[in-house]
Amino acid sequence: MTVRNARSARRRHATRILAGGIAALLLAACGGEPAAQAQAASGDAPAAAAGAPAPVHFDWFEYTGRDAAFEAPLPEGHYRNPVLAGFHSDPSITAANGKFYLVASTFAFFPGIPVFESEDLVHWKQVGNAIHRPGQLDFDGLGMSRGVFAPAIEYQNGTFYVVNTSVDAGGNFFVTASDPAGPWSDPVWLPTIGGIDPSLFFDDDGKVYILNNDEPAVPVRYDGHRAIWLQEIDIASGKPFGPRKVLIDGGIKPEENPIWIEGPHIYKVDGWYYLSDAEGGTGPQHSQVVLRSRDVWGPYESYEHNPILTQRDLDPGRELPVTNAGHADMVQGPDGSWWATFLASRNYGVDHYNTGRETFLLPVTWKDGWPVILPRGEKIPYALPGPSFMKKPADQAPMTGNFTWRDEFDTVELGKGWMTARVPKTPWYDGSSRPGWLAITPLKERLDAKTNMAFYARRQQHMNFDASAAMELPGEGVAAGLAAFQGDDHWYFLGVRRGGKGVEVFLEKKAGAEVEVVASRPAAAANDALTLHIKGDAGVYGFGFDAGDGQGVQWLVRDADGTILSTDAAGGFVGATLGPHARDERAAP
Repeated sequence: MTVRNARSARRRHATRILAGGIAALLLAACGGEPAAQAQAASGDAPAAAAGAPAPVHFDWFEYTGRDAAFEAPLPEGHYRNPVLAGFHSDPSITAANGKFYLVASTFAFFPGIPVFESEDLVHWKQVGNAIHRPGQLDFDGLGMSRGVFAPAIEYQNGTFYVVNTSVDAGGNFFVTASDPAGPWSDPVWLPTIGGIDPSLFFDDDGKVYILNNDEPAVPVRYDGHRAIWLQEIDIASGKPFGPRKVLIDGGIKPEENPIWIEGPHIYKVDGWYYLSDAEGGTGPQHSQVVLRSRDVWGPYESYEHNPILTQRDLDPGRELPVTNAGHADMVQGPDGSWWATFLASRNYGVDHYNTGRETFLLPVTWKDGWPVILPRGEKIPYALPGPSFMKKPADQAPMTGNFTWRDEFDTVELGKGWMTARVPKTPWYDGSSRPGWLAITPLKERLDAKTNMAFYARRQQHMNFDASAAMELPGEGVAAGLAAFQGDDHWYFLGVRRGGKGVEVFLEKKAGAEVEVVASRPAAAANDALTLHIKGDAGVYGFGFDAGDGQGVQWLVRDADGTILSTDAAGGFVGATLGPHARDERAAP
């Protein structure tokens, strides 16, 4: 399936699949002046800081995915898993006003916590971000897998709530909005609620409760020993009050020392309170369990056939494996059916996955009063029948499946789906100064900086992909190109710079402590422009360029080690990202 924007000769009427507005928001937030907002609206470029190098201009970016798991045609009435490919971990979902809304973790990327909208649980579009202003949170100094963990979304009486943990950067909080597209409020901090993974439960008697993972009330017995807590909250003031009680200590079988009980949600169905939690950590032992009680405070009885979702019992050598399944949230459809969103990963080489933890969807079956997402021993399917209310056609691109996605940078506002590493402090990216081009002002920070660097990122959504971008050659003292980035210490940078001997294309790699120059080659660029190419095939990546001289793509490296971009190699919770990067290499005056 091909998903492209039409492009006129004058580049005036292109439509974007992922239109959005973080550039104008960033410009206003960083500048803070009405003049800055007017300047953005008029299409004039923001003034460059004194002594800053000239911007690097990118003409377009294109991404194509060709995964074997998505090759088979979809039967009529079916949909593809994952419904959100590329790292969209810890999904939480709610229903409101005849539609569904989903949020996912972004950790130290900005804007944070994307908000997706769907009419049928299958076709999703991003409408906003819960963290979309630099003043809301700050991730400077944090690794890429810190920041915003496991958001939970709820809707009540005309207000959307996203409750979350900003790890190492403020703790637990919630934000609100009347429109899921935003604007969202500043954080309402919850200093008395510790731990992670808070969620809200609105009971039908008007009371509101907050659940979360935290250390148990008793001394911690082992690494990973956690508990699920419950407390009432005055949602209007944002203040928890009254007794705080442990609902689960350790897990469903405390005698077996279960680890990392987390991600709690409560649902009320037919007079029962169902408490569903993730257990076992977010790796291969991940699972989802459920308990129930007639009283919100418990005691809660565990389902005898727990877990209600896991893939840990399957053959690790199976074809096209899906692993790490858990951290589920459930929602009811307009036809009365129940569905679960959850995270899972698509692996290669048993342990590796570069696309991170993705969002999957499965129907929920009620058995003897208990919700079951997937019977033990069954594989998570890549294609299955959709809800009775699913829209047609079933094409889900560019959120999943095989497709081509192209950004012509033809709008003043830059697109949703793009992110930066941590929160920008200056407006270094701009879509208005030269219509049809993305202008990036280089910053001093390399890709391993613990602050914001000039890297404009989109998720890698496939094991087998091609990514390319056309750019003008950077000025003296600047390196610019495409990055494949998993985290501060695990990335590749396919860069271009000018020097005394002309134009050089080079490939840098970081896989731990030191930056290594893998390869370099001189390039005679026709029309002062190059097209850069990154190709991935599971754990093998290629990096090359086209100088426009008729030779086609010249590959610096065809067999680079792509496993360094896998989550298991780099650690943490994010997946690989791709996109333009520019850095200022000039010596300090």
